[in-house]
Amino acid sequence: MALMHVDFFSNVLGMCVQMDVIIPQKTTGQIGMEGKGGEDRYPTLYLLHGMSDDQTIWQRRTSIERYVSDLGIAVVMPTTHLAWYTDTQYGYRYWTYISEELPQICRSFFKGMSDRREDTFAAGLSMGGYGAFKLGLRASETFGAVASLSGGLNIASLGSRHGERNPLFEGIFGDLEKAVGGENDLFHLAEELAASGKPKPKMYQWCGTEDFLYKDNLLMRDHLKKLGFDLTYEESPGDHRWEYWDEKIQTVLKWLPIQK
Repeated sequence: MALMHVDFFSNVLGMCVQMDVIIPQKTTGQIGMEGKGGEDRYPTLYLLHGMSDDQTIWQRRTSIERYVSDLGIAVVMPTTHLAWYTDTQYGYRYWTYISEELPQICRSFFKGMSDRREDTFAAGLSMGGYGAFKLGLRASETFGAVASLSGGLNIASLGSRHGERNPLFEGIFGDLEKAVGGENDLFHLAEELAASGKPKPKMYQWCGTEDFLYKDNLLMRDHLKKLGFDLTYEESPGDHRWEYWDEKIQTVLKWLPIQK
């Protein structure tokens, strides 16, 4: 594998941003591992961070590069700050950036990345779980499979759970009560997509049974199943910590519909 640290300019955000990118590379002779090269056009996983983190966190807390070495896929880990993968009320268009501009930029920088929906995936934890499901539900023509680990999937509960951060959330979503049922509400987006006739993504969801987001994850599980989504749901003992996400991202990688 090749690991690249990329500093670049986003026209959508109007500022310099960063991403770390793992690119498949066929290797032999490395101690303890071999790398699989990308065959023609290789799949890409957009791997999203949570509220307290940035583009480096998946490398610092897991062995993601080693986990994907024999899969022949690229992994894009962008920084998206505290914007909840949303076109914010204060003007920064992080949703447009993550759903439209970033895939275009990545495919222009890395010519081997496939532009096929079937080869384009997203996964994330906590806030990043929200972002991954949002990409699947609102940009389903681009993303064929998405996964959420301990996702913050219910914006209706943000105010009650993080009352001290209400100014932050209002800057992102506006009035949280009015945001429910709108373009940033995953429950509403699932209903819209189910009724639209557009392709629906494959979805994977995991949450620990001791996680403070567990009840919201159960609500999302039941909602998606009722709407007929292709959802793989799993739960196990655990709370909101990296020891579980390190294990479950390996499950996600095995679950991804990577063309063999």
